Amino acid sequence: MRSPISKLVEWQIKTGQLDGWTAYHLGAGAFFCKIFQWLNWSDLWCVLGVLILGIAWEIFEWIDIVVETGIAWWMVL
Repeated sequence: MRSPISKLVEWQIKTGQLDGWTAYHLGAGAFFCKIFQWLNWSDLWCVLGVLILGIAWEIFEWIDIVVETGIAWWMVL
C-alpha cells in the first residue's frame, strides 16, 4: 500500500504541478527546517525560518530576472 504522500506526489507529477525546481525547493525547505530543529528552534521559528529564507530566495530570483532582462535589452539595442 502506498502512502498518501506518495500518491500526492505522483498526482502532482502527472498533472505538471511538481517539476524539478519545485522538488528542489521542497527538499531545501525540509533540509533547512531539520537544521533549525537540530538548533532547538521552536516549531514556529522553524517554519518562519524557512519562510524567511524562501522570501529571501524570491528576492534573489527577482534580481536575477532584472539582470537577465537587462542583458537582453542591452543585446537588442
